[in-house]
Amino acid sequence: MNTLAPANPRIAADETETWWRQAVVYQVYPRSFADADGDGIGDLPGLISRADHLAELGIDAVWLSPFYPSELADGGYDVADYRDVDPRLGTLEDFDALVDALHARGIRVIVDIGPNHSSDQHVWFQEALAAGRGSAARERYIFREGKGPDGAEPPTDWESVFGGPAWHRVADGQWYFHNFAPEQPDFNWDHPEVREDFLRTLRFWSDRGVDGFRVDVAHMLTKDLSEPLPTRAELEVLPFDGHHPLIDRDDVQEIYAEWRAVFNEYDPPRTAVAEAWVDAARVPRYANPQSLGQAFNFQLLQADFDAGEFRRVVTHNLELAAASGSSSTWVLSNHDVVRHATRYGLPPLGEEHRGRGAEKHGSAWLRRGADEAELDRIGGLRRATAATLFMLGLPGSAYLYQGEELGLHEVGDIPAADRQDPTFFRTQGDEIGRDGCRVPLPWSAEGSSYGFGDGQAHLPQPAWFAEVAADRQAEDEDSTLALYRRALRLRRELQDAEDLTWIDTGRDDVLRVARPGGWEIVTVFGSEPYDLGDAGRIVLATVAPDGRRAAGESTVWLVAD
Repeated sequence: MNTLAPANPRIAADETETWWRQAVVYQVYPRSFADADGDGIGDLPGLISRADHLAELGIDAVWLSPFYPSELADGGYDVADYRDVDPRLGTLEDFDALVDALHARGIRVIVDIGPNHSSDQHVWFQEALAAGRGSAARERYIFREGKGPDGAEPPTDWESVFGGPAWHRVADGQWYFHNFAPEQPDFNWDHPEVREDFLRTLRFWSDRGVDGFRVDVAHMLTKDLSEPLPTRAELEVLPFDGHHPLIDRDDVQEIYAEWRAVFNEYDPPRTAVAEAWVDAARVPRYANPQSLGQAFNFQLLQADFDAGEFRRVVTHNLELAAASGSSSTWVLSNHDVVRHATRYGLPPLGEEHRGRGAEKHGSAWLRRGADEAELDRIGGLRRATAATLFMLGLPGSAYLYQGEELGLHEVGDIPAADRQDPTFFRTQGDEIGRDGCRVPLPWSAEGSSYGFGDGQAHLPQPAWFAEVAADRQAEDEDSTLALYRRALRLRRELQDAEDLTWIDTGRDDVLRVARPGGWEIVTVFGSEPYDLGDAGRIVLATVAPDGRRAAGESTVWLVAD
């Protein structure tokens, strides 16, 4: 059993089991973080080389997006082997060295796991193709006979999440189901070998020192595909009440109860956070201690920069956290969405467009050609840092996405020939995809890939990266990087019990919250300054206040004298 002892004074021995409740977690998309061997693709040795940057930033944990062997049909989420490292990214020895390097700096390690589907290159799927109809190998996936003459039509007219049919025909005429790309066949989670193999995977990484898991599309594993299968129109109107054929079924919790038993074999228990796009009332099912233990809250990510929306989201999700016995999570950017500095630099989305898919705010701007005239870059970054400091002041865990500490905007002008996201190709460009937030990071103002590596980056980097490179910001006390470092240091010092009290501000566009220990967070969403009054000492601000007047579109932290 692998136990992580405190490697840094900030990790107290009595907090090892609950470290995740109010942690700051930094998401690394490995292929775009740092490239050590100059092949244009980020790798694990490159990440190790930047470990000091993460330590100086002041995070509590790193969440690694997939680093497994993959043909990159979906940015690494098409996994060919769940218990190995893609040779383009390194080796298992490199992974062990990475865990050691981060642990030595007091940083935990969370790995991404995608249990809904594998790559079509996975040994099991290749075995299924070779074995043919009626074979035991095909039972691990979802194969069906087609309809119509000679079974030439798919079993249903369902569409995949990435566009196009959700069924793909193989050489012998059968069809297999894929919720995402055709290279990502869905597992059959009724099969005991599938369940047992993933338990083995959880133990494999936990034994190597991994502290937790981020579970991709956690709500889609179990399915009821008994005949007759509904049509697409029928499927779309079925309620999401735990009995939907494909999404958020009650029986998925049987799987996570088994996972929780594995997590609890370790000291401290391994953690997990669910990516579960479900009705808010059902989020506690994934976040409770008998299940994965925590679930992503994407509602802030979906909201406009608006005080009323932010308050409703915070209030609602703290209620959900209390109902589950977990802590809430907060996130503004990740590997799937337009960066929040850019979202906030575009006209507000509007209340009528809320809901699943709203997190892709900015996609219409991308489709129009990412016209710079439509984007308020300076205002977007100002609002983004204000929103981030508000988020960091909330009880619960905060998730940051690589590069946001540099104030990065979305890279919108990637030529079609250079794009990689399957969404772009499967929708014939109707959806631009997620490449713009996955462009390799600028570490230095000079070099062929701005310090990312010795060669060219796998996605083209814009010239403006030189202005926001990490080395340039490290020397500037007024930079976004310096602001993030100060905020995370203060957050660690100020963070206390998971409580929050709203303070009346007399204005609809200003939120003020009090945290235990005399800590207050004030965010001005409007353009007019706000009088902070006499109470509290200003310890941090995204825009310098004018005396005791907080600037418009800014956040101020106050501490009792």
